[in-house]
Amino acid sequence: MIDEPSVLDYLKSKIFPRRYEKISIPKEGEVFPVESDLVTEPECTEIKKESAAESLPAKPKKKRERRPIPWKIAGTLFMALLAQFLLEPPRRDAMPAVLIYAWAALLLVVAMIKNELRLAEPESGVALIMPQLKRTSFLIGLPLMLFAFLLFGGNRFTVLNLALWVSMFFFMLRALWEKENATGVRYWPRLRSFFQNVTQQIRFEPWDLLLAGIALIAVYFRFVQLAQVPGEMFSDHAEKLMDVMDVLNGQHSIFFPRNTGREAVQMYLTAAVSQLFGTGLSFLSLKIGTALAGLFTLPYIYLLGKEIGNKWVGLAAVALAAIAYWPNVISRVALRFALYPLFTAPTLYYLIRGLKRSRWNDFLLAGLALGLGMHGYSPMRIVPLVILAAFGLYLLHAQSKGQRKEALMGLLVLAFVPFLVFMPLLRYMLEDPQMFGYRAFSRMGTTERTFPGSPWVIFFQNLWKAWIMPFWDNGGIWVHSIPTRPALGVVSGAFYFLGLVMILVRYVKKRNWLDLFLIVSVPLLMMPSILSLAFPEENPSLNRTGGALIIVFLIAGLGAEGIFAALVEKSRSWFGKGLTVLLALGLFVGAASQNYDLVLHQFADQFMRGAWNSSEMGEVIRGFADSVGDRDSTYVVPYPYWVDTRLVGINAGYPEKDYALWPEEIQSTLSNPEAKLFIVKEEDHQTLDLLHEIYPEGWFSKYENPLPGKNFWMFFVPPEDVTYPEPEIAE
Repeated sequence: MIDEPSVLDYLKSKIFPRRYEKISIPKEGEVFPVESDLVTEPECTEIKKESAAESLPAKPKKKRERRPIPWKIAGTLFMALLAQFLLEPPRRDAMPAVLIYAWAALLLVVAMIKNELRLAEPESGVALIMPQLKRTSFLIGLPLMLFAFLLFGGNRFTVLNLALWVSMFFFMLRALWEKENATGVRYWPRLRSFFQNVTQQIRFEPWDLLLAGIALIAVYFRFVQLAQVPGEMFSDHAEKLMDVMDVLNGQHSIFFPRNTGREAVQMYLTAAVSQLFGTGLSFLSLKIGTALAGLFTLPYIYLLGKEIGNKWVGLAAVALAAIAYWPNVISRVALRFALYPLFTAPTLYYLIRGLKRSRWNDFLLAGLALGLGMHGYSPMRIVPLVILAAFGLYLLHAQSKGQRKEALMGLLVLAFVPFLVFMPLLRYMLEDPQMFGYRAFSRMGTTERTFPGSPWVIFFQNLWKAWIMPFWDNGGIWVHSIPTRPALGVVSGAFYFLGLVMILVRYVKKRNWLDLFLIVSVPLLMMPSILSLAFPEENPSLNRTGGALIIVFLIAGLGAEGIFAALVEKSRSWFGKGLTVLLALGLFVGAASQNYDLVLHQFADQFMRGAWNSSEMGEVIRGFADSVGDRDSTYVVPYPYWVDTRLVGINAGYPEKDYALWPEEIQSTLSNPEAKLFIVKEEDHQTLDLLHEIYPEGWFSKYENPLPGKNFWMFFVPPEDVTYPEPEIAE
């Protein structure tokens, strides 16, 4: 037994400290020191622990998990970026770039075979539910459809035919629309519940803030310097604004036959913009409308990314598209180009979702988007072929097992709904098929000129040029591209290549119809450019391939998500993950910087070198009319391949006036006693001599422009009985 001091000993030590040894109470966990020959309790405990440790087997030490450095993935990314960098003008080292791309593809294939990298998997499909046709609504819609079709004659929208058309469309959609979604929850109660609890429903999560940031960047890239870039109009803009003026004057055409024919959406959109924003009949009104079209395409790119992968795929795809040169340029040119991707994106989204999910209404929405797109831009006419390819691939793959009958019903619905929307154009097409198809057939056939070679050879050459367009050459049309440069930047081009390789490998492994459709749909959506057989020099082009940019950026988003997801997964620590995030951010900033320069510097500068300065002539005329002259005593003398004189009037603020006055008509201006102003091309010496002969009292002044070839002469004639001192002209 171990001797320990008692409570009495403790009290004695406190009361008589000099007579007894000082005793203190040990703290918790502390052993009271006692001298004894016996082994103390702590020593016994240690002995027991040592004995127990000797009797038990040794516990193996926990080894720290060692994750291999993802050198294949990092090397693949680096080489893809380097390869696309080598294809940038002016260096364009094609052979080294091809070899580096091939090596990057090999590394990527090895990484995917070893499961070091996996693409985001789309959600698996569910059974389609056959809709119940509402016969009463359908029977009401049939006669309305017939009457509307008959009343669309004469190429005019009227209050009556529009009312019948909208009513017919309402009843037909009501006949086919499913009231409940796949989960059996009605849409209206969900919507009403949302607005009743709006403060509880709206929350700003980090992901929402990230999307909001991308949206702000997209708005910035679409609208920054929109009034200045591009800086001048060309003849196609004059044609558009003439059509818009017709709309504002009450001429509501279904199809606009001016300048080989145009669909109606842009005309009515621009008319609405001119009234809503107060920008009038102007270049800016055209640009605002098409910039909005480009902006509203982006949400569907994000939704498509989520549908074919996950939200990170959608984020990567929309982030790359938001800053990209290709969609930005075709949105700024202020022609119908942006309408092709605008309507293609929702068509593809609802089509893919309709084939994967039980939401039958998606087929109706896809048909609605397709039908509206037919009123937008003629290349949209290729999209039905893309839809057929999607259904064909779906039916040929195992994913459609047990769903083929329902899918065919979906195809019928997807054909019927666009027919309803297309009906006004169908009536016009039957009345004037030559004008309706002129522009398309003039490129495909021999309407304007014979084929410059074998059509089959030209077709495959065009196919190859369009296929490599994202990496190599987007064509030589200066009005809507930077000639001979790739359609994609360094970052988006590299990720597009990597995404293509990943999708091919995954298709070989899993045989999913959607992977093959993504690959096939790119050349299909480029067909409006590829089929330019009579004018192969117009292929490739950014405008007629615009629908393909939807899939191109989706594939690039898949590539980016696959690379960075693998890098994050294999990072050893938060530090490594942080470096991966910084790498992604750095690439995005670099891509944004390059695309900003491409659009707002390179494209803007080369566009101004090619366009005529009609805005400056308009300013001169407006200044003359507001001072000593008037709008009707100013003239522009035409010259071959010079300015469109209608644009001068539009820029001067008189869009209904064409300021052209041919040299042989100058003599007729003698009857006008008012002050007169003639604008003459710098090289037109014959007209200058003629003016000086007819008006010896007049004098010349040169308008100087810093760009070569953009100077012009202003010849001023004072009014009768008034003499102005002739100004000195600086040589």
